[in-house]
Amino acid sequence: MLPRDRRDTKASSHVGAHVGRGGISRTAELHVNRVNLDRLSSICIVRRLFSFPNPVNEKAARVVASVVLATVLVTLATGWYWLLIPLTYGFWARVLTGPTLSPLGWTAQNVIAPRLGEKKPVPGPPKRFAQGMGAVMATGALVLALVVGDHAAADAVLSAFVLAAGLESIFGYCLGCKVFGALMRVGVVPQTVCAECADVSLRYSAAR
Repeated sequence: MLPRDRRDTKASSHVGAHVGRGGISRTAELHVNRVNLDRLSSICIVRRLFSFPNPVNEKAARVVASVVLATVLVTLATGWYWLLIPLTYGFWARVLTGPTLSPLGWTAQNVIAPRLGEKKPVPGPPKRFAQGMGAVMATGALVLALVVGDHAAADAVLSAFVLAAGLESIFGYCLGCKVFGALMRVGVVPQTVCAECADVSLRYSAAR
């Protein structure tokens, strides 16, 4: 049988080892939790970055369309096809991040539209779809004009821009949104993508 002092020393060392292991385990657990929180925070930031506002202030959308219309008209009148570079960037930036990475979109939403009176909210998904159509058209015109060198074909695409941007900026008629609605009616776009589009009354209740 061990002497009392040796037994006490052995028990104390056993307890100390247990506490030490527990302390290390707790530290590791806290580290893992911190890493998980950092990951979740990063995911949330990325999701916010690559998102599109819903609803959208239609007045801001019309301001964007007005600048697009002016840019296209200047390009057609002068042959300055380099203007298609910022035009194309702006469309893709708005499709992917809304106004976040689009200087035009940000200015329209935060600076110009608030000075035009009360907001006029409309569903976001159709507007994003319309921006996507614009991105494809702008990219096509850019490739035709600056890569292929077919200015006549590029001008044809830009003429379609004049129609679409003119209707939205002047009359508030969004061609891309109408195409989106038609795709919803035939089932290509699920109703769940835009509940406000399926029930227009939701839009007006949100506005109030």
